Formats: sequence, structure tokens, C-alpha cells
Amino acid sequence: MTTLDEIVDIFDLLGDWDQRYAYLTELGEQMPAMADVDKTDTNKVKGCMSQVWVSAHKNQADNSVYFTGDCDTSIIKGVLALLLQLTDNRSVDEIEKLDVDEFFERLQLDENLSPNRHVGVYAIVDLMKQQARVIGRDIEKTSSVA
Repeated sequence: MTTLDEIVDIFDLLGDWDQRYAYLTELGEQMPAMADVDKTDTNKVKGCMSQVWVSAHKNQADNSVYFTGDCDTSIIKGVLALLLQLTDNRSVDEIEKLDVDEFFERLQLDENLSPNRHVGVYAIVDLMKQQARVIGRDIEKTSSVA
């Protein structure tokens, strides 16, 4: 599991925005491909200028949540890659606590991404939280039956 502190440390090492932009682009390029079957209207992020999809999945071993995703623009795909790292194998409660404002501020994204991109990232996180809540309800149902 990656923490925001670890990501901030990497960004601090990179220095200027050009290096950070290149790093984000590289992260996006390294993301595992999202299954075409998951690229549904339900998983598509509304309110984002880019074409973005996220899909939540339950880790059967410990009921944690992980996400897959894809995007058609390199910078937002890189931001999505960071969000996937931050939420990887987390509990629903941990995902709910993800603070987008802190994410933007600590990575200085608020200074380097347009306001329209900000809206899109908020929309990505909102959809991730909604999907995690659905998984959380499924986990509760399964626990109460057992």
C-alpha cells in the first residue's frame, strides 16, 4: 500500500513541475490495462473533460477494495494511477477518508492543473467512493448472513 506521504516524498525529489508532469505521464503509461468489459457507462466518470473509467473490486482475502481504471489523456491517467495506488487494498472506511484537497495541496497539483482538471479529479474520487460504498454494503450483507 502506498501512502500520500510516500508519494509526496517522490514528488519532492522530482523538483519542478516538468519533472512531475513527466513522472505522472510515466505512471499512466505503466498502469495495467483495464478490461474492456469494465468500460461501462456505470464506471465512466461524469464531469471530467477526459474519458475516464474506474471500477471497484473486492479483494476476497480480506474484504479490502482495489480499483482498475483507464483514461484517454496522459496527465489525468497519471493522476488516476496515483489515486489507484492510494486506494489499493484499503478498507471502505479508508477510501471514504481520502481527502482530495489534501491530495491536491500536498502534491501541488492545485498550482499546476487547470480548474477543469480539478473538477474532473474530484469526480473520479467521488465515483471511487460511491463504488466502494456499494462493495461495503455487499460485505455487510455477507457478514450478517454468515
